[in-house]
Amino acid sequence: MERKWTYVMFACGALVLAFLLMKVGDWAWGFYGTKPNELLIDGSAVVIAGVAALVALKNERLFTLAAECTTELKKVTWPTRKETFAATIVVIVTVLVSALILGIFDRVWAEVTQLIFVGSSGNK
Repeated sequence: MERKWTYVMFACGALVLAFLLMKVGDWAWGFYGTKPNELLIDGSAVVIAGVAALVALKNERLFTLAAECTTELKKVTWPTRKETFAATIVVIVTVLVSALILGIFDRVWAEVTQLIFVGSSGNK
C-alpha cells in the first residue's frame, strides 16, 4: 500500500518538473528569439520530466528514501477540523492585532518625523 503513495509522489514531482520546464522553455525562447511551436516546448518538457521521473524511480536509494518518507507521514497525527479552525482564528486575530500595532507605530513615527523636518527647516 505504501508503494502506491511513493509512486504518486514521483508522479507529482514529474508534473511539477514538466510545468517548470514549460515555463522556462517559454521564457528562454521568448527572451532569445522567436518562439517555436508551443507543442514542441510542452512536449519536450513532458518527455524530459518523464525521463527524469523514471531515472529517479530506478534509483534504489532515492526510491527507498521516498518510501521511508511516506511511511513516516502515516505516523503523523493530523489536526482535526475543529483544531485547524481554532488555529486559523488565532492566526487571523494575531495578524490583525500586529497590523494594528504596526499601523499605529507607523503613524506616530510619521508624525514625529514630520515634526523634526518641519522644526529643522523653520530654524534656518
